[in-house]
Order: sequence, then C-alpha cells, then structure tokens
Amino acid sequence: MVQQSKVVSDLVADGNEVDSLVSNLDEAGWQTPTPAPGWTIAHQVAHLAATFRLAALAASNAGMFKDVTSRLSPDFGANVKAAMAEYLAEPPDVLLRRWRAERAGVEQALSALPGDQMVPWLVRPLPAAVLAAAGMMELFAHGQDIADGLGVRRTHTDRIGHLVAFGVRTWDFGYQARGMQTPDVEFRFELVAPSGTVWAFGPEDAEQRVTGPAVDFCLLVTRRRHHADLGVKATGADAERWLDIAQAYRGPAGEGRRPGQFPAQ
Repeated sequence: MVQQSKVVSDLVADGNEVDSLVSNLDEAGWQTPTPAPGWTIAHQVAHLAATFRLAALAASNAGMFKDVTSRLSPDFGANVKAAMAEYLAEPPDVLLRRWRAERAGVEQALSALPGDQMVPWLVRPLPAAVLAAAGMMELFAHGQDIADGLGVRRTHTDRIGHLVAFGVRTWDFGYQARGMQTPDVEFRFELVAPSGTVWAFGPEDAEQRVTGPAVDFCLLVTRRRHHADLGVKATGADAERWLDIAQAYRGPAGEGRRPGQFPAQ
C-alpha cells in the first residue's frame, strides 16, 4: 500500500496544477467550452467541487455519506447535474473559492486516515489511499478538459503512477459500464513513466498485454483521447478490444473523443 501521506500530497499537487489553469480566468474565460459536450470550464470545476465534497464526507462521516447516497436517483446524469447546480449558480470567484475549500476538506479528511482504512464509496468501499487516487483521476480527466478548452499543453510527473495503478485496478469497469461479460483472463500492463521508469502489473507470461507511455494510458482510461491517437499498444484479441472500452470510472462511458480530434501528445 502506498503511504497515505504520499498519495495525499500528490493529490494536493495535482489540485494545485489544475487550480493554476483557472485561477486567473476572467468571467468570459469560465464560460469557455470544453471537449465535453455542453460543459464549460465552470462545469468542469463545479463537478470537481461536488465530487470532492462527497469524497470528504465519505472519509469523515461514513454514516452521513451512506444517508446522502441512499437518496441518489438511479439516473446517473441527473445526479451529476444536481450536484453541480449549486456551484454553477455562483459567480466565478465564488465557485473558485468553494472548489478550493472542497479540495482542502477532502485533503484533510484523507490525511487523517491510514492508507488501508476502508472508506465507503459509490460502488464499493475503497482503501483511503485508493480513494485519494480516484481523486487524482478526477483531476487528471477534468483538468485535461480544461486544458483542451484553453489550448494548453500539460506536462506530467511520476505522480501519475497513482492513476496508472488505479486504472489497472479498475480495468474491468469498461465492461461493467456496458453490461458486457468481463473476460476470464489476466492482462499484463507495462507502462513507461515520465521519468523513464517502467511500471509493470500482472503476470509476466500473460498473453493479453497493454504497453506504452503511462501518460497515454491515463488519457486512455479517462477517455480524454482516442486510442488511435495514443502510443498505447495491445497484444491479444481481448487486450485489443479493451482499448476501445477502457475507462477508470463507473457510470456511463460518455462519448469519449474522436480519432484525430487532438494532435498526438
């Protein structure tokens, strides 16, 4: 298990990186469209704020979290819209301030827990360190939408190792989101970190293999780039099929991105 202090400090750093993209935007800038249909930068930040508020509740008050989630609608999209609504009603400066407060809340709540302590979450309980990694996934994904809307090219460090491990852990989510049977196979993942280190998961002799740059893998599992525009490669029929459906989050897959929609990274 990754040390909780490390994953939380990396969560903080990723939050600061996304914050730097939006902190100096004027009111018109907050209304900049992003690649997610119908979502502006304000929508992206509102979603992050709502998600972090829920995660802080899960980490600090399990009973209240279960009470809140028990009242959620079966309609995933309706829940997302409802959670964002109160933030979107705020002017940009207040939205930014509230998002920063929600970030601070989840950072404090998670840092108070051992990394292996189970925390309730939307599908099943997660170790606190894994919930922090899920927060990094949200920041990576929605931060990429913001960067794309602004035409900014991001740089990444080996902090994305937490997201890589999370993407491997949730490799079956793409099947579940589509009501498909998860194949009874094990994948081998060999992914190259920004530093050049190779991160490997799964049996060395597995026939189904996924290889390539770790950043591209993160773009793939967050569905922020089409696999045709990434350096992630698959060996084996199941692995090749997986590239089409990979996602590291539960709920509808969404439209994803079209081949050629963005220049290769």
